[in-house]
Amino acid sequence: MYRRIDDFLNDWREETQTTLKVLRALTDASLEQRVTPEGRSAGRLAAHITETVPEMMGAAGLTGLQGETHIDPTPSNAAQIAEMYETAARSLAETLPGQWTDADLEGEVEMYGDRWSRGLTLGILVRHQAHHRGQLTVLMRQAGLSVPGCYGPAAEEWAMMGMPAMA
Repeated sequence: MYRRIDDFLNDWREETQTTLKVLRALTDASLEQRVTPEGRSAGRLAAHITETVPEMMGAAGLTGLQGETHIDPTPSNAAQIAEMYETAARSLAETLPGQWTDADLEGEVEMYGDRWSRGLTLGILVRHQAHHRGQLTVLMRQAGLSVPGCYGPAAEEWAMMGMPAMA
């Protein structure tokens, strides 16, 4: 839970860059990768991460956010998804400080049939994104892509540093 807008914005900048690293490593062909036939594809997960930024924050009361709240059909162009995400993430960073104050973060809003503080909502947005980013990296590995490190080096990055990947 965030208690200060600046604390969220500092985390959001880092999380946005991490998500963009992952999204920019996708290829058009990898967007169809699935674990099971009925599971979400890599493209659907990437679009879901993207659409959740304006959807969740709009549900929490922010207005004027850029970005699609329901991306359908899922784009077949990986670069387009990354651009859409970058627009939504930047819009949140630019819009939030003009509409909410630190004091507002303690106030509650109706969210998905429950009541969440605005500070909790921001925290859930970050964790939601990290959760789906993790799912996406599994699909990327299955598709034969190199996975960028998110909170530390990935196996390929250890190799580029001349070090063995940690077991």
